[in-house]
Amino acid sequence: MRSIGEMARDGGLSVSALRFYDRAGVLVPAWVDPVSGYRWYEPEQLEEARLLARLRRAGMPLADIRLVLAGWAGADTDLVRGLLDAHLRRLELGLSDARSEFSTLRALLDHRENPMTSLRTAAARLSVPAPELAAALDTVRFAASTDAELPMLGGILFDIEGEELHVVATDRYRMAVAQARTTGHGGPRTQVVVPLPLADAMRALLTGEEAVQLAVDDDHVSLETGNRQTAGQSLGHEFPDYRRLVHLPAGRRAHVATATFRQALETGPVRASETREQDGEPYDLSVFRVTENGSVIVCDDGDDDQNNVAVNREFLLHALTAGARDELILELGAPTAPLAIRRPDDEGAFSLLMPVRLEN
Repeated sequence: MRSIGEMARDGGLSVSALRFYDRAGVLVPAWVDPVSGYRWYEPEQLEEARLLARLRRAGMPLADIRLVLAGWAGADTDLVRGLLDAHLRRLELGLSDARSEFSTLRALLDHRENPMTSLRTAAARLSVPAPELAAALDTVRFAASTDAELPMLGGILFDIEGEELHVVATDRYRMAVAQARTTGHGGPRTQVVVPLPLADAMRALLTGEEAVQLAVDDDHVSLETGNRQTAGQSLGHEFPDYRRLVHLPAGRRAHVATATFRQALETGPVRASETREQDGEPYDLSVFRVTENGSVIVCDDGDDDQNNVAVNREFLLHALTAGARDELILELGAPTAPLAIRRPDDEGAFSLLMPVRLEN
């Protein structure tokens, strides 16, 4: 028999996906250890796993996948062929509609009368306290994108205005913002996107208590501290206007003890998300809500309260770590609004997580 790890490796599905398809009754292991709960699969289930992986990559709904798997080994393949053909027609129709809409959007972009003005200036030099810049980079680093198709998100935005430096990162599903005090910059607002390798090299230099010198000269960015320096080219892309994304409607706030809340998330119930986003793999969700007395409840599977909020559990754990406080504030609006994780002593440093729609 194959372990769940072997099945994941050979079948083209992640361990998390296999757990999800077990709970959904689509690919149920042949045996589950009653003590450890570990899943084991018969050798012939490998073909089902590979078939399931192909159907999910093609975006077939789970209800149709169940029928395809049920009829795959049968002598009468008419139902299977019909389901495949029907799904292909849906994809072709959806692609045709999408092409039409994107063609219109590109035309609108091409004919914009007032192109966006770049905020990058010829030169900017400023001084930043090393501990503040280090803390700011630690706060946002986890939210940076690694998607090669969106290179403008593959770095950290340095937004310099007046005596403040805001650093921002986002991968579309989450965003983190932090700030540090500056001196010496008397020019207009300046933005530059620092690629992740350079941002990490900057962070490595921020080990002291003294101020460091940050310089932006067209596409060249450098950080100098004492006799050490790191420098490189910026990404050369416009970063999204993050200020439009962080103005959220007032929500219910709850103060949480970070360690206690983390333990509740790590040991509490999870749900799995059947979604094509985030590399096409299901992932664990944590579902919770804020009660009338301000406490936070991690919800069981059968808890379908309309005020429940679901988020990617791994993303939430990362945000708690980046918050770097014994106590944090959770701010929840509607179940479809982003969840904010704020510091009690510094609300200029916060994370936003996009909620996930529960499938029921």
